[in-house]
Amino acid sequence: MTKPPALRLDARLDMIVLRKPFHISGHVFRDAPVLSVTLTGGGSTGRGEAGGVYYREDTPERMLAAVERVRSEIEAGLTREDLRQLLPAGGARNALDCALWELEAKSAGRSVWQLAELPSPRPLLTTMTVGADTPDKMADGARDFANAKAIKLKLTGETDLDRERVMAVRKARPDVWLGVDANQGFTPASIAPLIPALVDCRVALLEQPFARGREKDMDAIDFPMPTAADESCLDLAELERVHSHFDVINIKLDKCGGLTEGLLMARRARELGGKVMVGCMVGTSLAMAPGFVLGQLCDVVDLDAPLAIVNDVDPAVDYTDGMITSAADVWGGSAAATAR
Repeated sequence: MTKPPALRLDARLDMIVLRKPFHISGHVFRDAPVLSVTLTGGGSTGRGEAGGVYYREDTPERMLAAVERVRSEIEAGLTREDLRQLLPAGGARNALDCALWELEAKSAGRSVWQLAELPSPRPLLTTMTVGADTPDKMADGARDFANAKAIKLKLTGETDLDRERVMAVRKARPDVWLGVDANQGFTPASIAPLIPALVDCRVALLEQPFARGREKDMDAIDFPMPTAADESCLDLAELERVHSHFDVINIKLDKCGGLTEGLLMARRARELGGKVMVGCMVGTSLAMAPGFVLGQLCDVVDLDAPLAIVNDVDPAVDYTDGMITSAADVWGGSAAATAR
């Protein structure tokens, strides 16, 4: 990894406007700021964006403050590995790491996936997420994703209501791959009565049913479908501790601190015999494009955040027939090419 020259850092908060409030277990997303970072050096520019991790109090304001605290170290020039030692996992490191990837790619006249030793990217099937609401409104939301081939539902841990939600969506969309995400909303006692309905509705993935720190509770139930860790697994170190309790690890760049760590996690999860998912927080296409690179190594892809916002970047990643395709000039270097 070549150390870049001295850099100029621009860091700011940009506001993302959601089309409507987005409900999950224990939280409602409305209009939200994101951290936008630009690094310039050697005649090239790299960009990164991060929304942070709300349940870790990793807010954009705190991320911006974290970046400013290490401005002098950044502008002196550093590698991505230097950055992993300088900042902890989280949104600030993610934005900077992604900016360093693009800067390095442009400086080398290559693409990010070439630097990551990946083949040219292919379009990826992505889930489209329906926020928690009444069963009828969630069914309508699933119908609105007319071209979706995979849908993920947000549940809240209200067993009877969640059963109705899943049944309503499956009735509305009998054709799609269906996953559910509880965002820590259940306990072993509350989820047990829901499992038969999940089986009847052909739910293919159950994500984060229990609270972070309660991973051993996963072992108390013989789940009939694969389970995924989200909040339970933030970074590479946590992967080593929790992988045995889940079938799938959901890697989010905001959680783990960037594409560098995300690639390490995906490859390590494979070595441990697990499957890999890439997810996202609130963000524009600039945040999805690095996730799209990571998605080339993943079994499940959940990169639909730009569909929920009003003010995406231009150009943007493309969503066609339930697939996400990286636009050539969204992010990724001078050799970037969209696989269409």
